[in-house]
Amino acid sequence: MTILQQLIAANKRGEKQGIYAVCSAHPLVLEAAILQAKHDNSYLLIEATANQVNQFGGYTGMLPADFMAFVEKLAAEQAFAIDKLILGGDHLGPVCWCDESAESAMQKAEQLIASYVSAGFKKIHLDTSMRCADDELILADETVATRAAQLCAVAEQTALDAFGHSDLVYVIGTEVPPPGGADEQIDTLAVTETDHVASTLALHHDAFLRQGLSSAWQRVVGLVVQPGVEFDNTQVFDYDSAKAQQLKQYIKAVDGIAFEAHSTDYQTPIAYQQLVNDHFAILKVGPELTFALREALFALSHIEDTLIGTEQCSHLRTVIDADMQQFPKNWQRFYQVDQSMQQLYRRFSFSDRIRYYWGQAGNQNAVEILFSNLQKQPIPLPLLSQYMPLQYLAVRNNTLQNSPKSLVLHHIMQVTSRYADACFKQ
Repeated sequence: MTILQQLIAANKRGEKQGIYAVCSAHPLVLEAAILQAKHDNSYLLIEATANQVNQFGGYTGMLPADFMAFVEKLAAEQAFAIDKLILGGDHLGPVCWCDESAESAMQKAEQLIASYVSAGFKKIHLDTSMRCADDELILADETVATRAAQLCAVAEQTALDAFGHSDLVYVIGTEVPPPGGADEQIDTLAVTETDHVASTLALHHDAFLRQGLSSAWQRVVGLVVQPGVEFDNTQVFDYDSAKAQQLKQYIKAVDGIAFEAHSTDYQTPIAYQQLVNDHFAILKVGPELTFALREALFALSHIEDTLIGTEQCSHLRTVIDADMQQFPKNWQRFYQVDQSMQQLYRRFSFSDRIRYYWGQAGNQNAVEILFSNLQKQPIPLPLLSQYMPLQYLAVRNNTLQNSPKSLVLHHIMQVTSRYADACFKQ
């Protein structure tokens, strides 16, 4: 039984255990997550999404094997045990090629799955919920299940060819939110009905058996449903445990499978505890981590404005906003607001589309200049109190070094610590 299977079994027994999945490729976010797991002496689940990392490089330019090596290097630098590291693939399916025919998109999805599995990723989210160019307007759940089983067969064969056995675990589901949060303003959210859960499980079970995947079905650990949590650019829908009690009771009777909750970013600490208690044993977080990164970097840039002359300043906020305006592909369709509001959304939206731009050379250079400028001497405490009050208190208590990178990591860990408290410390 794999670690994730053991954890799911404990959660289903009523033990207050869960795990959070860090869905990010930013090195500072990943370093913060590693430091959090090291502090907690816990396992760390890190997931790459299909658009971040794929067989063509994704928007990070990394193949799955590159991402694996990248994460393991970060872990080694922090003396974090590799055997406590679990890597997963998120939204693995035809999502990147939906403008192509189903046949073409699924061929590329098969290559995607094979590249993740051969690289050593162990948790595979089979997401075939999106329609391709020649699909019917509303994709049938039967089609979703059949395609998921098709990709699972590729994953199993790849594991056998590469490692001689398969210890992969899978997450399935047809009611899957878009990667990275809602595409537009949300008015209402409906919690998934239990009859839909029953249908999804039955359809996937039958599709797996038709492919001869009975062993793989025993390693399905997660089902994605809508628990009533989501966020858009300016608002957060909070978890209401009372509305999810039918889901909680239903999943109790399903052996080996718990719920996986996507888009849990920005929820309250009590909400995370309730989610885990209600058998949402896997909590996915991504945009809130880079949102926290952006908060910290912007705060440091305001401090820099006060301390450093204009010619030597990084001008970080201006530099990255100019880059976003020059290359609007990654935010424009998501921020359909009046021109007067676009800068607010570009910089501060909960959806955090700014995360797609930190890896650009000019923006990386601005961060390096920022860090260099503020590394020369400790930041004056009054400025730290003004712009980073939580970090100010930690510095005053001698639990945090007053250096720019340490301050940024600590701020990101304000997010990871809430998840850790719900998953490991209830």
